[in-house]
Amino acid sequence: MTTKNSGALATTRRAVLTSTVALAALAAFSDVSGAVEEKPRGGSVSINIGTEPPVLVLIAHTAGAAYYISGKATESLLTYDTDFNPQPLLATAWEVSEDGLHYRFKLREGVTWHDGKDFTAEDVAFSILALKENHPRGRATFASVEQVNVLNRHEVELVLSKPAPYLLSAFASFEAPMVPKHLYAGTKIAENPHNVAPVGTGPYKFVEWVRGSHAIFERNDRYWGSPKPYLDQIIFRFIIDPAAAVAAIEAGEVQVSIANLPLTDIDRLKANPNLVVDTDPPPYSPSIARAEFNLENTYLADIRVRHAIAHAVDKDFIVNTIYLGYATRLDGPVSPDLAKFYTPDLPRYTFDPVKAEKLLDEAGYARGADGFRFKLYIDPTQPSGPPKQTAEYFAQALAKVGIKVELRTQDFATFVKRIFTDRDFDIAIEGMSNLYDPTVGIQRLYWSKNFKVGVPFSNGSRYVNPEVDRLLEAAAVEVDPKKRRELFNAFQKLVVQDLPTLDIVTPSVITVYDKRVKGLKTGVEHLWSNGADIQIGG
Repeated sequence: MTTKNSGALATTRRAVLTSTVALAALAAFSDVSGAVEEKPRGGSVSINIGTEPPVLVLIAHTAGAAYYISGKATESLLTYDTDFNPQPLLATAWEVSEDGLHYRFKLREGVTWHDGKDFTAEDVAFSILALKENHPRGRATFASVEQVNVLNRHEVELVLSKPAPYLLSAFASFEAPMVPKHLYAGTKIAENPHNVAPVGTGPYKFVEWVRGSHAIFERNDRYWGSPKPYLDQIIFRFIIDPAAAVAAIEAGEVQVSIANLPLTDIDRLKANPNLVVDTDPPPYSPSIARAEFNLENTYLADIRVRHAIAHAVDKDFIVNTIYLGYATRLDGPVSPDLAKFYTPDLPRYTFDPVKAEKLLDEAGYARGADGFRFKLYIDPTQPSGPPKQTAEYFAQALAKVGIKVELRTQDFATFVKRIFTDRDFDIAIEGMSNLYDPTVGIQRLYWSKNFKVGVPFSNGSRYVNPEVDRLLEAAAVEVDPKKRRELFNAFQKLVVQDLPTLDIVTPSVITVYDKRVKGLKTGVEHLWSNGADIQIGG
């Protein structure tokens, strides 16, 4: 993996977006032509994201709460329209060679970092290699990238060892942020202080982060996409208490709320004429809820125990009682919202406590004098809402088949450290993003080569299956769409049989916002975009 200056790109190539088309798309996307529709300017929007993330920039992390923040300050090369077509952002044009092994990006000129330094191809080359080395998903996303060549000050070339058919979709701002080389080079990327005090090229500049309360970003007056952004300020709030979250949106204390709203209050919020209740999932990254088993635990290493747990849990009860119908039952690792790769043709663990008891007996774990066979700990990713309620239900359901379960709750940062660094867990109830392609969003969770202590949201189970590795690695480079789907279908059947994780539901993504807020959801990134189009007023 090297960054170097290079000469001409390989002569045989296929233009994915010619310069002419790129410039036309750019004018439509960024409103820089001068003939700009008048938009409401100014104002502040407060967004409650509930869980407080451990970082604000996702160069070495995939904390879901930070999805809403990272791209506002640190942009990437591309954005995507509602049909998933790439659109210019920090790149204005791009080409891919016919063999799929060379990608060339022409970069936007005249862009500066928030500290006034120029944005150049050196920053892009550095960032892509940093993502490959440090990002939990980047290790798979950029696995085939052998070199990033700096062709000139505003042009880079990616040289791949194997095709990566998903790669052009990988450059959303929250997923692949470009960071300033002059502030990150020579540091431990995951520990760099600018991960919590961002310096980017985006429409909003970091002002402050008051832990436990809020983070403030203000308008970047030197933003390349002027007259955007339209807002003067975005405030991200971390309101954990569900009652307080509802009170804040109803009172107008926050204008957008995307977390910790009790599902029992949704109907009342729908009736509020000043609010909009939106349940559309973000197409770029459908999410799932699942139980992850630590296979280093003696009991859970036994597949009969994992199968018993699957039969002891009633997923339909979880959908109807915990999520109040705002979820879809899930029996595999791919959300039905990722329709291109979803398959319903998977083994299904029926709710059958009698069968669960039989499997536990066969595994040699008889009930003791107290009625229990053994004890496990269960840790939900959040200390309230459906994750905690799901963990509580698991504890009750498993107790009925003789497994004693102790519930532990903690803040999000502590949860991440417990699961992925300390390895101090048995069952984790967690949400995971599928992303736009299984190689990027799902491979990381099951690929044996992606077990790395301290890397969050990777293969936390420490699951190893050589055939699963083979299928994932083959799918990652397969350019035939039909063959890719077949490989992913075979992968899904294997992991559902092995059950290193028990997939539970695909939750609805509920966003409640003040009807005066416009431009909130753009393209397929929705609220994870750079936020330049958000307005309030009228």
